[in-house]
Amino acid sequence: MIKDSEHKLFDVVLIWKLDRFSRDRYDSAHYKRILKKNGVKVISVKENISDGPEGIILESMLEGYAEYYSAELSEKIHRGQKENALKGKNNGGGIPLGYVLGPEQKLVLDPITAPLVQEIFQIYADGEIVRTIVEDFNKRGLKTKSGKSFSSNSFNRILKNRKYIGEYQYQDVIIPGGVPAIVSEDIFYQVQARLEKNKHAPATAKADVDYLLTTKLFCGHCERMMVSESGTSHTGDKHYYYKCGGAKRKKDCKKKSVKKDYIERAAVVLTVNRVLQDEEISRIADSIISLQNSEDTTVPALKKQLAETERGIENMLNAIQQGILTSSTKDRLEALEKQKEDLKIAIMQAELQRPKYTKEQIVSWISQFKYGDVNSREYQKRIIDTFVNAIFLFDDYLAITYNFKGGTETITLKDIEAVYGSDLNALSPPRKGSLLSNGTREGFLF
Repeated sequence: MIKDSEHKLFDVVLIWKLDRFSRDRYDSAHYKRILKKNGVKVISVKENISDGPEGIILESMLEGYAEYYSAELSEKIHRGQKENALKGKNNGGGIPLGYVLGPEQKLVLDPITAPLVQEIFQIYADGEIVRTIVEDFNKRGLKTKSGKSFSSNSFNRILKNRKYIGEYQYQDVIIPGGVPAIVSEDIFYQVQARLEKNKHAPATAKADVDYLLTTKLFCGHCERMMVSESGTSHTGDKHYYYKCGGAKRKKDCKKKSVKKDYIERAAVVLTVNRVLQDEEISRIADSIISLQNSEDTTVPALKKQLAETERGIENMLNAIQQGILTSSTKDRLEALEKQKEDLKIAIMQAELQRPKYTKEQIVSWISQFKYGDVNSREYQKRIIDTFVNAIFLFDDYLAITYNFKGGTETITLKDIEAVYGSDLNALSPPRKGSLLSNGTREGFLF
């Protein structure tokens, strides 16, 4: 309106009351000055104000009161929202994935999308990277709460959202248990720790050679990630190591570096002898069968999106029947129809692309790793990527956590050399119950 007044299209702005024009006296004065300059007069229907000096005072007073009322209303709204927050009621804004607005304006669990949130946290806590999870979810046709494809940013927001452990926050009000929790605090804080560590993770592409344990090897003392390090000897030979990130940045850790080839080979040989045993393979296969039989979260979520799309189409058709037909209406209807067809295809693909494997097939697939060449870099990479979750390296022993339930092993470095040899050429596993250098017996932690 202010811009149009420059073109002399009108000479009066008619308002119901002054507070409809502005509740800020400075804005009001500023824009009235522009209108006056352009030959436009502001007239209030309810407040007949003269053009004399007293009219200016009255107008100023009315505008001041309107501004006061606006500030008071804002304070009342914030006070009301704070009261709502203390009662666990939603104060508007976006509703996170996994929740819907229930009775009394409180967030309640969405039985369709809450399992997706649990899946996101569990997969990330188990060692998968965000990019891979994003690609998988988008390939499955799943959408965010706003109906868009997932991105790394949307996943990071999900992984950092404290509502998922039941914490409700509005401004300075924080209420533990204010909303239903979707994930456990243990999983949530595992994810936060991994997010923090990965924030400082070095890019493997920058390394001169392939460091197989990048993002998997940690200092046992300060728990910082061990990163690539290299040096050249007086003979000109290049040597490669893993070094504690804290020690490298001259922080408070004095952990010594470890030879790259030595620790990578140790990880592979120990994994082969720990995991690739018939009894252990059978146990892992049983766990996979149990997981495979759990309820699929993809199809229910897609079917919910399809139902919402069909409701949108029905609403558009009702609007058309009532005579509301514009180019925007037509475009929106066509978009909804396309979305409906895409969702139907995604549901069929999800139902077809979720084959169930037998225990024999799973055992056969894992057993193939038993016959690889530990000297092959490709085989070493496959073993580490498939089975190793994390390794914590101390001065005299290491602890390996594997990618299956109950998969943790500790062993001293002296025992590694004693059983496998300093070059780790031997492949037989350590004798269970063998005495370690610290006087305890070697075994597995569960």
